[in-house]
Amino acid sequence: MTVRLRAVIVCPGRGSYGRAQLGGLPAGDPILATLDAFRAGLGRPTISELDGAADYQPRLHVAGEHASLLTFASTAIDVAAIDPAKVDVIGVTGNSMGFYTALHVCGALELLAAARLVETLGHYQADHVIGHQLVYPIVDDDWRPAPVLRAAVDDALTRPGVHLSIRLGGAVVLGTDAAGLELARQALPALERGGVSYPLQLRLHSAFHTPLMAATAARARADLADLVIGSPAVTLIGGDAGVHRPWADPRVLWDYTLGPQIVDSFDLERAIATAVGELGPDVLILPGPGDNLGGALAQILIARRWRGLRDRQDFVAAQAGDRPLVLAMNRAEQRARAAR
Repeated sequence: MTVRLRAVIVCPGRGSYGRAQLGGLPAGDPILATLDAFRAGLGRPTISELDGAADYQPRLHVAGEHASLLTFASTAIDVAAIDPAKVDVIGVTGNSMGFYTALHVCGALELLAAARLVETLGHYQADHVIGHQLVYPIVDDDWRPAPVLRAAVDDALTRPGVHLSIRLGGAVVLGTDAAGLELARQALPALERGGVSYPLQLRLHSAFHTPLMAATAARARADLADLVIGSPAVTLIGGDAGVHRPWADPRVLWDYTLGPQIVDSFDLERAIATAVGELGPDVLILPGPGDNLGGALAQILIARRWRGLRDRQDFVAAQAGDRPLVLAMNRAEQRARAAR
């Protein structure tokens, strides 16, 4: 008899859909068809058209008004493919915009309601990017704490116009205004890691999860006043590490989603720590274009010493064994453990 894996699903943020994902959505999928019709009804390029483009175009595929629903579609389709005979989903969370996807995955939002939420916040950024986001690591090459890098981030956060946007485990995302962007760059020593130069500016990304988005949050509350968010069917964990259990008051969830989730820092590190601490899963599942979030999850688990992890080598060894800690569904060998 096969023992089901007790899993927490971690939905990726909007920037996860990249060049490698182009053309990966399954033609004829009913979820994709529904989302295509939704976008067509708004007079915007369909998800299939964007995914089926001949070339990956950063100004098209990275722009929030397109990348958001592309990522949402990828994740929703993958979650629908999870085999309940193999996996018992005991919790759901997500990174940044992935929290909106998590609302659907946990049962608090119907598909089209979630698509409307994602599309609304994403489309606000069309030719109207507010501020900037910078990514900077705070761990070394072995994913152990690097005090010098952490001190540089702390220094940057003392500068005017610089805010903590996302705690991403072994990295932080800073949100800044125009002046704060240059001040943050001055505080953060340039470094190269895995072929990536830091500090890394996320192009076409607004400074979400900072006070700079206050007007956006107010606009969203007005435009989405009739959005019906229900109680989750599966435990949902927010970016404030708030735990929303089945049959929780949906008004609390609505208030968080269209308020603090937009203007307060998003703490993925605490969300994951809460998930593994309170729910005790066997594995974390990354659906959709979530593979690039795998390193962040590993770094969070290492910091928590989950299952004895001490560094990057321990995580790699665990992934190669018969009890991997993270299953990324865009990796065929890992997908097979979770999907039909």
